[in-house]
Amino acid sequence: MNAVGTAWIFVMMLLMTFDVLGRNLFNTPIRGVIEIVTLSIVSIVFLQLADTLRTGQFTRADALLSMLIRRKPVLGRALQGLFHLVGAILIAVLCWASWFQMLESWGNGEYLGAIGDFQAPVWLMRMTIVFGSACTALTFLFLAVDDFRVASRRGAAS
Repeated sequence: MNAVGTAWIFVMMLLMTFDVLGRNLFNTPIRGVIEIVTLSIVSIVFLQLADTLRTGQFTRADALLSMLIRRKPVLGRALQGLFHLVGAILIAVLCWASWFQMLESWGNGEYLGAIGDFQAPVWLMRMTIVFGSACTALTFLFLAVDDFRVASRRGAAS
């Protein structure tokens, strides 16, 4: 998913470059670039979210937690597991809510753009949100299980 998101960033860069060239050299913009970029930014974020979490690059303030893991590993990993579990629940709620928005967009034929000019389906972006958030929730859950497993092993060894 991360590779797809990265490739899509490259495609968007090319699209925007050709749009600017078309506007300046031929006075002819590429139709739909604004709509495609608007929908793509959100999609790319959700495509890359699970991998960002998996590789430990998810934004968080963890100075206290890192110190706790070093000094009291069992407590630190258990607390981190709790944080990961809460993250899984919150992202699962986002996934659940986005599911109904996706179905509504699909059913209504929701689009972004102007009739007769360019129309981009919104349901595709919403589907990416559902898929990306489901993968992220599972990643949070796997991390929580791993944290609890490490904490219980270290606790048993003490």
